[in-house]
Amino acid sequence: MRAVSFENVCFSYGNEEGAFSLNNINLSVEEGEFVAVLGQNGSGKSTLARLCNGLLTPRSGKITVLGMDACDAANTFEIRKNVGVVFQNPDNQTVASIVEDDVAFGPENIGLPREEIGRRIDFALSAVGMEAYRNATPARLSGGQKQRIAIAGVLAVMPKVLILDESTAMLDPRGRKEVMDVVLRLNKEKKMTVLFITHFMEEALLADRAFVMHRGEIVMRGAPREIFSRADELETYSLSLPAVGQICRKLRQKGFPVAECLQPEELAKEIERCAFRQNI
Repeated sequence: MRAVSFENVCFSYGNEEGAFSLNNINLSVEEGEFVAVLGQNGSGKSTLARLCNGLLTPRSGKITVLGMDACDAANTFEIRKNVGVVFQNPDNQTVASIVEDDVAFGPENIGLPREEIGRRIDFALSAVGMEAYRNATPARLSGGQKQRIAIAGVLAVMPKVLILDESTAMLDPRGRKEVMDVVLRLNKEKKMTVLFITHFMEEALLADRAFVMHRGEIVMRGAPREIFSRADELETYSLSLPAVGQICRKLRQKGFPVAECLQPEELAKEIERCAFRQNI
């Protein structure tokens, strides 16, 4: 079953005819899939995320989420129970002064009994590796830890779809890795559908598929490696290759004939191979 489907969706924040923030979007995400959405600021990525769980309603077109019509207000509550969104700044999603109270906020608001809320807290904190911090103050945690708590707050509702909207943008490399490790584990072990919105190309490599957005339209789609093999086209949308891919291009420009690589391990082997051939 498809987790999310957009059919000819248009959306505008204003009333001006023809001025669309999203224009004729068609996409589908299967249950259990990990999909990355790439694009510069203003390309429409966050608007796409908000349309997925009913925070916004399209001007035209059809959005289906887990078999439910997202444009039907009668489905909004059920969709929001099943589609969790983690935003860029974890401080904006913190609602309590103690971690376990913060994680409990979602389950409490959907009316779960106390015993079930306790089980949800245990599950969510365990899933993000933050059990030892259940009585901590969120304000005193690192950026990566705060974001993991924000993810736990969403997981406590046990959604079927997890949307991360630039959730690693404010983190250092260590914090980004912490969050990505959690997301990958949820996708692989819990079969949770993930829609990952990012402008970090290295993160997109972890996805099953990727969409590139530009000025409210999807301009590229496919496996991440396929998209990154079209580097010149990618640059027309103000996006670049992952760091390893950029290093490969610079090495070839200097006459060092390495093959195209996107992972550090691949590049190390290529450099060793070329150095051996050239007796360097």
